[in-house]
Amino acid sequence: MSAAGGTVGWVRVCATGELLPGESRVAWDGDTAILVVNYDGDFYALEDRCSHEDFELSAGPFDAEEATIECVLHGSKFDVRNGLALNPPAYSPVVKFPTQVAEGAVWTRDDRG
Repeated sequence: MSAAGGTVGWVRVCATGELLPGESRVAWDGDTAILVVNYDGDFYALEDRCSHEDFELSAGPFDAEEATIECVLHGSKFDVRNGLALNPPAYSPVVKFPTQVAEGAVWTRDDRG
């Protein structure tokens, strides 16, 4: 997360009131699907792709108590705050992206260059 720093180069996800604690949304930055979640009022963004198998994490449940998203394909869980894989068969983290709140909205971007 970051403080408002302008929105040039950022992708608007939704208005802040449209992504309540425990909810998630998918935004696109070019060809990159980005899963954005509201965990306890803070916004986090991960690539919407399991690191074990190329499958959408957004298809799985977001556990708002544990801050995890589960890949429904094989059951790997990832910490939404940092992208770390928490159990096999996934061992590699998923890519984490920055978020910011500006102009009453949640924003993210694929900052890999």
